[in-house]
Amino acid sequence: MIEEVNFDDFLKVDLRIGTILEVNDFPKARKPAYQLKIDFGSLGIKKSSAQITDLYTKEELLHKQVAAIINFKPRQIANFMSECLVLGVYNTEGKVVLLQPTSSIKNGEEIR
Repeated sequence: MIEEVNFDDFLKVDLRIGTILEVNDFPKARKPAYQLKIDFGSLGIKKSSAQITDLYTKEELLHKQVAAIINFKPRQIANFMSECLVLGVYNTEGKVVLLQPTSSIKNGEEIR
């Protein structure tokens, strides 16, 4: 059963578009992951740990725009503080496919 939320709950989630500026391996993560630095325009640069190594190389991710939740409480993952959650969906093989705009969007634009 899917838990329903009201519209006011949805409005609390800050969904934004950002561009990946830096991608690094994250060997201390329990599951394979990258450490990302993402530019959200006037909202600044935020870091994220993302388990997206199955379908994306570091080179493919560099300068790619992604959707992310930027107002989650920061979370310690091994020796890294993740400040936002990059959004994706699991495909039929259980690998994460990133949610991203189909055309270029200004960094920091709100998703609604």
